[in-house]
Amino acid sequence: MFRSAATGLSDVTRRLSHRLSPWSLLVLAIALFVALPVIAILAHVFMPTQGIWQHLASTVLSRYLSNTFLLAVTVGLGTMVIGTGTAWLVVMCRFPGRRLFEWALLLPLAVPTYVIAYAYTDFLQFAGPLQSWLRELFGWSHGDYYFPNIRSLGGAATLMTLVLYPYVYLLARAAFLEQSVCVLDVGRTLGRGPWRLFVSVAVPLARPAIVGGVSLVLMETLNEFGAVQFFGVDTFTTGIYRTWFGLGEQVAAAQLAACLLLFVIALVLLERWSRGKRRYFHTTNRYQQLPEYRLHGWRAAGALLACLLPVLIGFLLPSGLLAHMAMAKGDALFGTRFLGFAWNSLTLATLAAVIAVALAVVLSYGVRLHDSPPIRFATRIAAMGYAIPGSVVAVGILIPFAWLDSTLNNWLHAHYGKVVGLIFSGSAFILIYAYVVRFLAVSFNTVEASLGKVTPSMDAASRTLGQTPAGTLKRIHTPIMRGSLMAAGILVFVDVMKELPATVILRPFNFDTLAVRAYSLASDERLAEASTASLAIVAVGIIPVVLLSMAMRRSRPGSGNR
Repeated sequence: MFRSAATGLSDVTRRLSHRLSPWSLLVLAIALFVALPVIAILAHVFMPTQGIWQHLASTVLSRYLSNTFLLAVTVGLGTMVIGTGTAWLVVMCRFPGRRLFEWALLLPLAVPTYVIAYAYTDFLQFAGPLQSWLRELFGWSHGDYYFPNIRSLGGAATLMTLVLYPYVYLLARAAFLEQSVCVLDVGRTLGRGPWRLFVSVAVPLARPAIVGGVSLVLMETLNEFGAVQFFGVDTFTTGIYRTWFGLGEQVAAAQLAACLLLFVIALVLLERWSRGKRRYFHTTNRYQQLPEYRLHGWRAAGALLACLLPVLIGFLLPSGLLAHMAMAKGDALFGTRFLGFAWNSLTLATLAAVIAVALAVVLSYGVRLHDSPPIRFATRIAAMGYAIPGSVVAVGILIPFAWLDSTLNNWLHAHYGKVVGLIFSGSAFILIYAYVVRFLAVSFNTVEASLGKVTPSMDAASRTLGQTPAGTLKRIHTPIMRGSLMAAGILVFVDVMKELPATVILRPFNFDTLAVRAYSLASDERLAEASTASLAIVAVGIIPVVLLSMAMRRSRPGSGNR
């Protein structure tokens, strides 16, 4: 009996040591470190606010709720219609310019929302070129005509729709490329034409991908700060910033952030539920070329116009306006301090990209080695940062690190009579930390998908040759994943270049980036000067668009170079 008890105890110890291997502990530690901002936010939910919450509820909270809800619904519906419709046209229809629009429809992804807001405000405002030309042409004066106000909730929703629809287009196009030809053929034999086939067959099959794209759009909408702040639209994101820095209320800002976080979690759960509600599988490994609908006459012209307008309004026109303003006036600091802004942006983006990719490799390889529920849960928590708005991440980071700086300074003053200042919360450290928390999911998803394509037999062969898990990762997996690692790094790099809310809140004193420079100038109504930094951000953002379009062209097995 004693032997059997000892044997059972040794088995438990062996299983526990297997679960608590160095890789498992490292994955859990990374997940805890990345989840720290969320924990800090949720810890403040039930703290007293000394009446400030009642003040917010009686004055601005209803406006935050209504504006955020209307903005999310409008942008979500608009991006779903544009993204799904254009994806179907370029995949299934043949019309002039289709091959060009395959990648051109992704170009607005390179333009931050606040940048397009600056460009169109200068172009459409009362003193702008368009209204000035109209007054000169028709002899109008102020009050003689009606012109939509770009600085409004409707203007913000329109511009955000034109910038964010590529998220839906990207996933919907991938879903349409992967759809089964057999199902489409059955639909056609039942007498369904292209339009009915699209509505009754293709869209239901692609529904999880479309919902996933819309979920990404809604998360970006909730995260948006620069455009809504510039347009004077009060949302939860601007409210968090105003409560923290305007009223100096840390607890109330954290509770506003918690409300927004709960809404984001609900969106994530809704997207998961939609994805898991129905599942469709290919019943054959044979891939055929998708059927083609050749459009002629007014149908071809309509398809061309439907694909041209989002690219024209969402990328070509604002980029042209920025280029014109940059060449006509531009930033007065271009060539001097501007190089410092560019260097700060490039340094932060590079460091954040390297760290995010390295952590993504550790997390994804840890799941591969020990695919247990705790490890999967930890990695999902670590990859949740992309769903959390930058302002929420910033508040969640400032709370613990400001406390750590205060505690450290009090201890040093009590024991040594010295004060060292803000070591953590006043340095670029928490800025890079915020970028990693925010964009780790971008690199993790890319690395996890690439690692999943490596056959497990390679791991077994490596172990028989005496390689450790770390050696297998270094000598086997990393060379195979080199392309995906570079793609993940580039995506994180560009996202960091565009990130504004976390940068504005967390940046050290007298430390500006291209995004902050553009935001600061635009806030002072110096739009022409803001164009230089804005154009630089757009130019950098074009790189991943080209990479994405090249990857998508080869995404359907057996498609060749179609």
